[in-house]
Amino acid sequence: MRGRADNRMLCAMLRHLLDPGQPLLGGRFPLPLDAPFLRADLAATGVQSWELSWLCAQGYLRRLLETVYVAAQVPDTLDLRVAALNLVVPPDAVITDRSAGWLHGAQMILAPGDHLAVPPVSVFLNREGARLRNDLVDSGERTLAQTDVMDVRGLQVTTPLRTACDLGRLLSRDWAFAALDSMLRLGAFDRMTLVHEVERFGGMRGVRQLRGFAPRADPRSDSPAESVARLRWQDVFPLHPPQPQVEVPTPFGWSYWLDLAIEDLLFAVEYDGEEWHRRTTKQKRKDATRRGWLRDKRGWVIHPVTKENLWGPQRDFEELLVGWMTSARRRF
Repeated sequence: MRGRADNRMLCAMLRHLLDPGQPLLGGRFPLPLDAPFLRADLAATGVQSWELSWLCAQGYLRRLLETVYVAAQVPDTLDLRVAALNLVVPPDAVITDRSAGWLHGAQMILAPGDHLAVPPVSVFLNREGARLRNDLVDSGERTLAQTDVMDVRGLQVTTPLRTACDLGRLLSRDWAFAALDSMLRLGAFDRMTLVHEVERFGGMRGVRQLRGFAPRADPRSDSPAESVARLRWQDVFPLHPPQPQVEVPTPFGWSYWLDLAIEDLLFAVEYDGEEWHRRTTKQKRKDATRRGWLRDKRGWVIHPVTKENLWGPQRDFEELLVGWMTSARRRF
C-alpha cells in the first residue's frame, strides 16, 4: 500500500508534464516532443533529476545515449539516431564500435541491460595524438583507412564491415560473437567478405578471436542471447552445431520457427527472454501451445533456457545441453 500511495503522489506532482488521459507526455512538457534533448537542457527548464528518473521508469521518456533522451512516442529511426549523436559528437570525430553499429541499425548490438545503463558513445579522432576529453564519450586514438569511414547524414562513422571487425576483436567473447551476428544481419556485407577482411588486422589486438568467430557468424540469429547460446553449443559440440531459426511448416498456412535446432534429431533449444516470453501470461500460453503442437504433431523435443542458464553463478547451459543431446541421440 505504501508503494501505491507514493506512486499516486508522484503522479500528482508530475501531472503538469503529462498529457491528461494519455500515457504520453503532453504539450505542457517544456521541450519539443519530436526531437532528442540533453539532460542539461531539461534541467535548465526546472525539471528535477528525480522527475527525469521517474519519467524514464514509467515509460514516458527513453534514454538514447548516456545523457540524451527523447519522448517515448517518438519512433526509432535513422534520423532520430543521427540527431541524438549530433548532440554529443564533435564534427571531426569518427563514431565507432557499438555506437557505430547502433547508428547503422543493428538492433541487437547492445548487451542485455545496456538500454538501462547506456554506455558512452564510442568515438575516435582519426589523427595522431588527438583525444576527446569529456564525460559523454569514450574516446581514444585509432588508425582508420579512408575506406573504413563513411558519411551518414553528416556524421563520420566506421563502415559496417570495419565496425564488425572492431567489435569482433575488441568486445568480450560473448558480445563479440553476438555483435558479428547482428552486424551480418544488416546485409551490408556477407560472411565471406568478413572472413577475407580479417587478415588485414593481423598482429592487432583481438585478431585471434575475430579470426575464430568470423567463419561462424550467422545473420539468422534473432537476439544476442541466441547468439551466445549458439556459441556455448559450439564450444561443447563443435562437430554438431545447431542451425538458427529452423522453419517448421504447419498445415494452417504459416510456419513455426525454432531458435536453435538440429533437424536430424528433432531437437531444439529456445531462449525465453523476459521481454518477449516470460513477462505476460498470454505469451507463456502462446509458447506452450506452439511447443505442444510441435511435440505432439511433429515429434520435436524443445528445451527452453533463460538468462540464468547462460550467465551468472547459476550458469548450467553446457551441462544441461550434454544431457539433452544424449537423450536426443538415444531417441534415434
